[in-house]
Amino acid sequence: MQIQINTDHTIEGREALSAHIRSVVETTLGHLASHITRVEVHVTDENGAKTAGNDKRCVMEARLEGRPPVAVTHHATTVHDAATGAADKLAHLIGHTLGRVQHERRHRTDPDLPDAAPFAQT
Repeated sequence: MQIQINTDHTIEGREALSAHIRSVVETTLGHLASHITRVEVHVTDENGAKTAGNDKRCVMEARLEGRPPVAVTHHATTVHDAATGAADKLAHLIGHTLGRVQHERRHRTDPDLPDAAPFAQT
């Protein structure tokens, strides 16, 4: 599972933040890693230098094998909390998505295809 982290120019401590986010993603999504090819993380401070409530945003997008990508967004007062919240949401979404696929496979209602019978020639 590859992890790509992007931050805007207002985010400070990018190296330490990247290490923290990488750890959060690996811990939270590790049990799903065999289904994930890449996780892209985008962290932004929506108000820049101003301090306001939940102005830190973390968007996480996961590329799943054989499935369309899925993404979540989480807002929080700190970048660390935004990343943790987004990772939790993403783990839940991926688990739900993969569970739905397995459920559909187990409960297919398609009739079995009949064996190909040769046509009688007259």
